[in-house]
Amino acid sequence: MKSKFHPDKNGYYGQFGGAFIPELLYPNVKELEDNYIQILESDEFQEEYKSLLKDYVGRPSPLYLAKRLSEKYGAHIYLKREDLNHTGAHKINNTIGQILVAQKLGKTKIIAETGAGQHGVATATVCALMGLECTVFMGEKDIVRQAPNVARMKMLGATVIPALSGSKTLKDATNEAIRYWIQHPETFYLIGSVVGPHPYPDMVARLQAVISEEIKWQLKEKTGKENPDTIIACVGGGSNAAGAFYHYMDDKDVELIAVEAGGLGVDSGESAATSQLGEVGIIHGSKTILMQDEYGQIIEPYSISAGLDYPGVGPLHAYLFDSKRATFMNATDKEALTAAYELTRIEGIIPALETAHALAVLPKIKFKKGQVVVVNLSGRGDKDLSTYIKHLED
Repeated sequence: MKSKFHPDKNGYYGQFGGAFIPELLYPNVKELEDNYIQILESDEFQEEYKSLLKDYVGRPSPLYLAKRLSEKYGAHIYLKREDLNHTGAHKINNTIGQILVAQKLGKTKIIAETGAGQHGVATATVCALMGLECTVFMGEKDIVRQAPNVARMKMLGATVIPALSGSKTLKDATNEAIRYWIQHPETFYLIGSVVGPHPYPDMVARLQAVISEEIKWQLKEKTGKENPDTIIACVGGGSNAAGAFYHYMDDKDVELIAVEAGGLGVDSGESAATSQLGEVGIIHGSKTILMQDEYGQIIEPYSISAGLDYPGVGPLHAYLFDSKRATFMNATDKEALTAAYELTRIEGIIPALETAHALAVLPKIKFKKGQVVVVNLSGRGDKDLSTYIKHLED
């Protein structure tokens, strides 16, 4: 079914999207653009993809009614437990799909970028599964704050290359990955979010759409209705939000809330709240909303969460924001930490710092009696324990 929130034939969501790439990358991107829909919709791909999601990833992920959280905020709050997937986050849905696409295109070498390390771990995992060479680019700062995931990637056989430029975070890791891709066009770039040149945003959104596809039938089983009143998800690049929103974007009765990282405060100069601070520009191969100065230079983002520490959003999210289809909110570091401790203590679930930002807006929303809310629990918090412990002691 065609949706106004699908890209046009040139990869644009309204004014956002496209493919702004160096000439040397054109053959690679064009090969993917010409083949990805046919591959994704083939019976052979669907059989392999669904089989691996079920037996390797452990899908469907549960849709859990958080009773104590619901009592506190006066709504029926369901948690979509992507944190229970193999490798601990929603990222594995996309990497399973893209590794199958890479194989269909005859690629044997994989590169990826990562911020929090969840996409890097997922990519290293599927490369080990398929016997493919894997190189992951990661900001030097993120390598330090996400050390457990770096150890996992190396144990899985991946080579981790530090990005030493700029803020030494996700943006810079992506820059390094693109530079390497230009020099090694025979590789397949397995992008981890709904960012980058067309067709990556659309391909990643389609692969993550399994999240909202499952929410529909799971909610129907639990409540008798397949549509919640509200869906909440955190947004850096925006892959988990794209997946949670995907099958609801055309239904205006379902409220979509995207939560960005407010850092130390939106007006503090230390933030990653792109929709509030950004303007239209081009980053990493697509036209979108990004944080930039008066000369068009990218402003370094900041967040306690490595996965949300990105100066832009994917073009689909830029369109959801621009068209006012989704409401964009933000949460500070402190609010996210408070929300993480709260979920841990009243539901026994330690969320990833990224996910904690989505939970942090619950106190800011006035829910109606009986309102059904789904929060996409995009990842688990094991990787963030050192940060949680440090601030707990504070």
